[in-house]
Amino acid sequence: MDTERQLEREREKFRSIQQIARAVGSTLDLDRLLHLIVGKVTELMDADRSTLYVMDDSRTMLWTRVLQADEIKEIRLKLGEGIAGWVARTGEAVNIEDAYQDARFQKEVDQRSGYHTRSILCTPMKDNQGQIIGVVQVLNKRGGVFTAEDEELLEALVSQTAIAIENSQLYLSVVRNNQRLLETQEKLERRMRELDLLLEVERQTSIASSLDELLDGLLARTTELIGAEAASILLMDEKTEQLYFSAALGTQGEMVKEQSVAVGEGIAGWVAAHGEPLIINDPQSDPRHNRELAARIGFFPRTLLCVPLAGQGKMLGAIELLNKLGKDQFDEDDQTLLTLVAGRVARAIELARANEEQLKQSRLASIGQMLAGLLHDLKTPMTISSGYAQLMAQSDDPEVRHQYVEQVLRQFDVMSAMTREVLDFARGESNILIRKVYLHKFIAEMEEHLRHEFSGKKISLAVRQTYKGVAFLDETKFRRVFQNIARNAAEAMPAGGTFTISVDATPADNKLVFTFQDTGFGVPSELKGRLFEIFATAGKEEGTGLGLAIVHRIVREHEGEITYRTGPNEGTLFEITLPLTRSVVSADCQAASAGSQ
Repeated sequence: MDTERQLEREREKFRSIQQIARAVGSTLDLDRLLHLIVGKVTELMDADRSTLYVMDDSRTMLWTRVLQADEIKEIRLKLGEGIAGWVARTGEAVNIEDAYQDARFQKEVDQRSGYHTRSILCTPMKDNQGQIIGVVQVLNKRGGVFTAEDEELLEALVSQTAIAIENSQLYLSVVRNNQRLLETQEKLERRMRELDLLLEVERQTSIASSLDELLDGLLARTTELIGAEAASILLMDEKTEQLYFSAALGTQGEMVKEQSVAVGEGIAGWVAAHGEPLIINDPQSDPRHNRELAARIGFFPRTLLCVPLAGQGKMLGAIELLNKLGKDQFDEDDQTLLTLVAGRVARAIELARANEEQLKQSRLASIGQMLAGLLHDLKTPMTISSGYAQLMAQSDDPEVRHQYVEQVLRQFDVMSAMTREVLDFARGESNILIRKVYLHKFIAEMEEHLRHEFSGKKISLAVRQTYKGVAFLDETKFRRVFQNIARNAAEAMPAGGTFTISVDATPADNKLVFTFQDTGFGVPSELKGRLFEIFATAGKEEGTGLGLAIVHRIVREHEGEITYRTGPNEGTLFEITLPLTRSVVSADCQAASAGSQ
């Protein structure tokens, strides 16, 4: 009989293990698994209740989830605390017939809950490596106390339970890792989108030829990568405090560019005024939405994302995207990405404006220099005109007076050409007019003018011309070259001297050479190396430092070179070398040549 009872107990144990295996095999959800195991253990152990505690990752706490008042609550127990905590710390099973006689039992738990614990059977739960992963605690054996057979049965059930919990934890770990991988993949994809867009911003900044082209390119790429139906960039006009649409994409893009709004008006105006981004999922119900503008354009947004364009210490405007593609709403990731783009766009706008301002200042400075040169060079035609006017007043011969009138009128033409040069430069046109010039006529004319310039200054003029053919140059500008060098020579010879002009050519080298030499005091040592710089002057009572700077610029415009040699009390020699012939002659050059012949 004893053998039969023992065999029956083993069968019962086997059936119990099968029941709990089938129960826990039906799910991998840990909360559901704990609930199933506790119910089966309580039933098979013929107990009042059971609790399954699981060791946490820190291995300092036990936790379990129980149903209280239709709500799942988590209970935590320190390692070593209470019967379950002692079993988890020591790894030893306990079978207690009277819980209140055991010092490890926490009576206050019963006092708080109103439950009366009599007997306790608690067994450690170990993994396949023998490490404790939790404990199973069974309370109040019905009809008596827990027996040795109960201990064996619970040990078998706990072994099966440990396998199920390990499988569940492994499954949950895989799920968590997969979730982390998915999240990491999403973050990586988002970061790649950000980098792609930022690289596109830098590329557009480097290739754009104007600010409008830059903003159009950036807006198009941003709209594509974030995914929106329409978009616009609004910039602030500091004078009118209006926001105007500098760039716009969408079906009504061209009409949008014709609009403007006040700062603070509409959602974009609000963003520009407050410097804060907005995600509006229902613009039609938002009081800040500019319904009048939407009706005028004929575009009614469903969703809207707008971020400020903030510069260095001032607000530049706003950038907005409308109607998210692929999903209903813009999200925080879209806002973060658009904010990054807005920062780069703001810097690009400030850089473009700074470059434009620098260009304006540079042009104004150049115009100022040209005006200074103009005033400097007007002295010669004005002096010549004054001289001819005096001669005309002293002459009674009508033919002679007519010649003097022609010379005066010619000087007015020279002055008119000088003023046109400054106006052309102010309009961005700074070209020289190369024509075919007959040097024997040009040099004869310049000789006459310079003799008049030197009259009364004890300066003799010598002209040596071995080449009397044609040259290709801007006659008006080169007249200024002769006049400025001659005036510079006169200032270097206050007591008088000789000024020599030579004209030579070497056809084999395609060179035309003009040489100007004076017998003055030479170039001061402090000017050597910067003689052709603007405002460089020394030792002259009325010197401006403009004459030679103008000469240098005109020679460079003719693709020529100018050099000088000087020495104390040896005078100065300037040599100008120009191309003797040019492969291309303009129609203007040919017309001038025909007129000269």
